[in-house]
Amino acid sequence: MLIYLADYLKDVYSGFNVFTYITLRAILSALTALVISLVVGPVMIRRLADRQVGQTIRLDGPQSHLPKQGTPTMGGALIIVAVCISTLLWADLDNRYVWIVLGVTLSFGVIGFIDDWKKLVLKDPKGMSARTKFLSQSLAGGIAAAILYLGAQQPYETALLVPYFKDVLIPLGMFYVVFSYLVIVGTSNAVNLTDGLDGLAIMPTVLVAGALGIFAYAAGNINFSEYLGIPYIFGAGEMMVFCAALAGSGLGFLWFNTYPAQVFMGDVGALAIGAALGTVAIVVRQELVLFIMGGVFVMETISVMMQVASFKLTGKRIFRMAPLHHHYELKGCAEPKIIVRFWIITVILVLVGLSSLKIR
Repeated sequence: MLIYLADYLKDVYSGFNVFTYITLRAILSALTALVISLVVGPVMIRRLADRQVGQTIRLDGPQSHLPKQGTPTMGGALIIVAVCISTLLWADLDNRYVWIVLGVTLSFGVIGFIDDWKKLVLKDPKGMSARTKFLSQSLAGGIAAAILYLGAQQPYETALLVPYFKDVLIPLGMFYVVFSYLVIVGTSNAVNLTDGLDGLAIMPTVLVAGALGIFAYAAGNINFSEYLGIPYIFGAGEMMVFCAALAGSGLGFLWFNTYPAQVFMGDVGALAIGAALGTVAIVVRQELVLFIMGGVFVMETISVMMQVASFKLTGKRIFRMAPLHHHYELKGCAEPKIIVRFWIITVILVLVGLSSLKIR
């Protein structure tokens, strides 16, 4: 929004031209989201606490979680608010990708909000039924995938880019819609499964969002994309502004969510930011790199799948408890140690993913 004001004022003072640069707007977007999170956070936490919107702890889970009973939840709404305001302020609103990713973020946020509201406010332990929740996610993800497919201007925009190999693009055709849907819904649920310890999900989100912002800037710049040997996606650069807002709001949320957490993200935040990461990765054609950089999300999801499959087939469990972070808790590993080690793993995986920009 402010880019239009700067465009008008540059006739008065040429210095306003600086706001046309995506890099500056991305920095300002991150700072804006961070400030909003830090300012609004305490107010939101108090409101949630006053309304007794607190976490319910399962008795069959790790006993170390019992003191967390009643901790304000649904704090992920803070992330969504900060991201949306910052993006609307600093992004080019004529860019279709901006509206697509905001639409996905909000729609998945609404799904998570309804689920949280039923469980925490209406005291319905089941929340949304699994079927209704999955169908809602499928509808939102499918619509986004279809819009991206119909709006593709070049064949490589619907092809699968294989990292670390030069000019290896696999045409997906109509399967692009199915694949994109799976990426969006899968990433959304993967982040949700990871959100089980204080700060465990949000810091990897910040790191992956920052890296995707770099990919977006490179893909949206015709000179950089040609030099790096990646597809040039017209307009993808604006995703850097969105990713910066997500990273900034995530850091602001982490201020309150770090161990011991003052507030939990809830489904409203986890589902939204996961879907947002998946959508950005699709726009910049880095879905496979997302799986690498988001390896923590992937292994948490796989641990649940393995646990369920093993129990159904053999009646035995592979892990003491799934997702994976609970397994390590029950083995006696302290929560802060698990969190920081998962963060370290994410840093390594993000660096591995970023290396694909040059290793080809």
